Amino acid sequence: MANDHALDRASVIVAAALADKAKRPSIAGFFDEATYTISYVVHDPATNEGAIIDSVLDYDAAAGRTGTGSAQHLIDYVAQQGITIQWVMETHAHADHLSAAPFLQEKLGGKLAIGRQIIEVQETFGKIFNAGSKYERDGSEFDHLFDDGETFQVGGLEAIALHVPGHTPADMAYVIGDAAFVGDTLFMPDYGTARADFPGGDAGELYRSIRRLLSLPDKTRIFLCHDYKAPGRDVFAWETTVGQQRTGNVHVKDGVSEEEFVELRTNRDKSLSMPALIMPSVQVNIRGGRLPEPEDNGVSYIKIPVNRL
Repeated sequence: MANDHALDRASVIVAAALADKAKRPSIAGFFDEATYTISYVVHDPATNEGAIIDSVLDYDAAAGRTGTGSAQHLIDYVAQQGITIQWVMETHAHADHLSAAPFLQEKLGGKLAIGRQIIEVQETFGKIFNAGSKYERDGSEFDHLFDDGETFQVGGLEAIALHVPGHTPADMAYVIGDAAFVGDTLFMPDYGTARADFPGGDAGELYRSIRRLLSLPDKTRIFLCHDYKAPGRDVFAWETTVGQQRTGNVHVKDGVSEEEFVELRTNRDKSLSMPALIMPSVQVNIRGGRLPEPEDNGVSYIKIPVNRL
């Protein structure tokens, strides 16, 4: 996984943005309390070009109905600010909410992108959900698959994709200017880190991915995909810094060894239930946010494999 050149390049991008405000993105976070997910609209103030990261499609599990209320908040903001969307990005194939990427693309344009290792996740979950031979497992549901260390632009802002597996094999962090969007690798320092017990997950890999991210400059802004409010904290929060994580993360601050972290993470994961929306979320998200192909009656169905997860 480790690519020192990629990390060096990411650090250079962050340092340049910290030294020059013109190289920093404007960031708006949208909190979906139903799934504790934060979606982001990130844009370059100089060009008004931007990206959407980790969008949410509303889902009523009891009724099996989707809705676009959460996504509409992003659309309204983009219109209000006059932003042109270049990218609709996913940090990974989420297990706790459905992606609204296709709906947002239809309304706003932009390329749908995720990490290249989504192919591995598609293969794993394609088997678990018995998706059939018609379901392609080649990443073709996405417009672009990012490689580790791949650079790209958001307007005139420099950005880079970093592969940070552990939570899933396909997790990516996106460094845009002085900001890092880290998906489910990290939570707020008082809450810790993401689970690593899904198929393909690995606590040791997660530790190494996090330490890689925490090698970025201390003032790098970190934007999280979820917050669940640690005990004693009254408000939701989703922005922190590398420095704050290094000194205060209850699971993985400086001085915690990989062995200690793996023991802590493994024991904690044993106590966790599966996410409430894992069955619909993964089936939809490995398809780039699209529902499974309709059956001969024109209806899409979510499968529930019994005694499998």
